[in-house]
Amino acid sequence: MTQRVDLANVMDRLAVEDLVTGYAVAVDDADWTAYLALFTPDGRADYTGSGGIEGPAARVADWLAETMTLFPVRQHLIVNRRVTLHRPGGYAETGDAAEVRADYVNPMRMASGEDFVCGGRYAFAARRMADGWRLRSVVVEERWRRLP
Repeated sequence: MTQRVDLANVMDRLAVEDLVTGYAVAVDDADWTAYLALFTPDGRADYTGSGGIEGPAARVADWLAETMTLFPVRQHLIVNRRVTLHRPGGYAETGDAAEVRADYVNPMRMASGEDFVCGGRYAFAARRMADGWRLRSVVVEERWRRLP
């Protein structure tokens, strides 16, 4: 493998990790315009694993905008990220698709002032577009929650 390919792989990994961070920040800040900008035109999100909905990113963003009013303070902590770049021609090439498996802890303050905390795992699928990496899908698998 050449240094050029090594550098391209590192750059792609950093860009995909930045995409995941952008997702967390958009949700935490209730910036639904930024949330939608992270997705491909056919992007989808699946929150059924945490009691939510599944569908096109625009429909899910509308649902999140309404639902997250119950939690005026949110903070995603996305950790243990495993990034896999898909290389159509083998290891020596850079890829145009990626998958990320990442754990999360999500403390939130409810409108009532009580704390709600949940945790689980995300599965992100990303695709390289002309303007950079975008999310093709997000799937949430909640594994635990602590209610007030």
